[in-house]
Amino acid sequence: MGTSNNATDTNSEKAESETGTETETGEESSANEIKDLVIPRLSTRELQTFNVLYSQMASDFENLCNLVDPLLELDPHGELAPCIAEEWGTEDGGKTWTFNLRDNSKWVDVNGEEKANVTAWDFATGLEWVLNFHKNDSANTSMPIEMIEGASEYYEYTKTLSKEEAYALTAGEGSKFMEMVGVEIPDDYTLIYHCIEPKPYFDTVATYACLYPMSQAMVDELGVDGVRGMNNENMWYNGCYTMTTYVQNNEKIFTKNPTYWDEDAQLFDTVTVKMVESNDVAFQLYQSGELDYVDLTESNLKTISGDENNPYYDQLVERPADKYSYQIHFNFDKRKEDGSVDTNWNTAIANEAFRLSWYYGLDLSEYYKRFNTINPMSCENNYFTMKGLVYTSDGTDYTELVHQELGLPELNGEKQVRLDAEKAEQYKQQAIEELTALGVTFPVEVDYYIAASNQTSLDSATVFGQALSNSLGDDYVKLNIKTYVSSERTEVFDPKLHSITIRGWGADYGDPQNYLGQEMYGYDNAFYVQDYNYVKDVEETEATKDLLDTYKEFTKMVEEANKIYDDLDARYAAYAKAEAYMIQHGLVIPAYYNVPWCLTKINVYSKMNAMFGAQNEKMKNWETNSNGYTTEEMKAIVEEYNK
Repeated sequence: MGTSNNATDTNSEKAESETGTETETGEESSANEIKDLVIPRLSTRELQTFNVLYSQMASDFENLCNLVDPLLELDPHGELAPCIAEEWGTEDGGKTWTFNLRDNSKWVDVNGEEKANVTAWDFATGLEWVLNFHKNDSANTSMPIEMIEGASEYYEYTKTLSKEEAYALTAGEGSKFMEMVGVEIPDDYTLIYHCIEPKPYFDTVATYACLYPMSQAMVDELGVDGVRGMNNENMWYNGCYTMTTYVQNNEKIFTKNPTYWDEDAQLFDTVTVKMVESNDVAFQLYQSGELDYVDLTESNLKTISGDENNPYYDQLVERPADKYSYQIHFNFDKRKEDGSVDTNWNTAIANEAFRLSWYYGLDLSEYYKRFNTINPMSCENNYFTMKGLVYTSDGTDYTELVHQELGLPELNGEKQVRLDAEKAEQYKQQAIEELTALGVTFPVEVDYYIAASNQTSLDSATVFGQALSNSLGDDYVKLNIKTYVSSERTEVFDPKLHSITIRGWGADYGDPQNYLGQEMYGYDNAFYVQDYNYVKDVEETEATKDLLDTYKEFTKMVEEANKIYDDLDARYAAYAKAEAYMIQHGLVIPAYYNVPWCLTKINVYSKMNAMFGAQNEKMKNWETNSNGYTTEEMKAIVEEYNK
């Protein structure tokens, strides 16, 4: 599964995918390098698990990607690069993939003491763990099940066992796993995967959590339940750093792994992560010299940019967009707080004219200022898939194909190009007529949930509500801002109380299937269908038939696109048609990109540009300047990078 983030949790709460280039050289650069980095993270981004095989959250990956290395990683330009695998490839169009592993990667404990060599068997152990129903609670199973021979059968097999029987399974020679699953290990440093059908993008999956390694010796040492609940002190590491200090909701200290295989890598001696309540608090810490980076809130950015005498005026840096495409998702099977069906909302949202009045009418330009008050239209998003994921053979970004299918004009930097006041009013009147005949009353109440006591979320929701009011009219829709106390999942989504939610998806692997697959009707692994929009639970009636037919047609289009594996240009063209169909029928509404401004002593373009996988915040080969980067310096870096 992919990584989802709530749009109301703005700015630095989201994992980043940023790019890099060489800038300074020589003694001056070396003298200004930061050896002990200190960065903030919002307290809402606390780690949920130390087991990367279990996690599906960006807030976990941004920590764990520094502790455990996978087969492949990405470079600052978004290209696949060697990691534990030195070489890899396929000779049959993507049905069989061979990874040749390096022999100098070690497992170590928290103190950097060597425990074992990293071998191909560790990747088999990791995959067995993922596919073992009782060990991993079905986390991260979707990609292996869809791609690797025997994975689905092994997963179903483990379901039939008792917990004790499943816990006893391993991936060793002669094991049930090696017998059933399409994994082959000719020697300790050669790993072969057999796919169900050709998967030309399978090597991009090698950057994601489902194919990470785990040592059976660690499992033997800790026990299965011990691994499920392991912490920084007893887990094994093979990544850039060990986590030598972990104080929940307070501080983490990453310490350079002394045995790390990549001796040429530029690593920090230590990285301290301070958990903060808000970006305003982080800004105060940056001002006092306690932090080396901070994302700026709308108010801080306005204050600095509006005063040429402000000491930070010439240090404002616009970050690249993060890896997520954010959309407005509708709940098609909403409930009221007493558990009864919210018939008024469900009937309204099943109506295509009602949804399209939002698509053509909702002006989000003021809302964009919540993320980028200087250059708000850089946040304009018209697609479901994130820009930069994949390219055609002539270098065309996949989202450009979607743009063409949608028939949109070129972006102008001034107004959302999909807005059409005439069409919006036409669909609004059509919806009022059709829905009134079905008993719907106006304004339609729209329940939108945010975290209680989170002022940033409240401010963003208020601006969004005003945009809805200004665009569509209070006579038509009315946003109700409601709150949850601790768990959005258990308090809001499981009881289906929300009308809408704004979520961001970051790709697990490099193919449009990973985006569009989350909206497929009738698929258990379709993330948004299963966990947010609940169209799977909608009963077919006169009012819902068109909605369900539209979802089924979209799903059929995605299925057909996924069958094209020998011509990537044709594959992407087919996906673009499916994506445009989904958007043109208002099944989701593209919302925004997150393009924040920051003050930074880190060259944000030197980071891995991980448009897929789990390595956006891998703190490897980051360039730094203890004096901080100026606006002009970063412009020069961007210009050099874009060459």
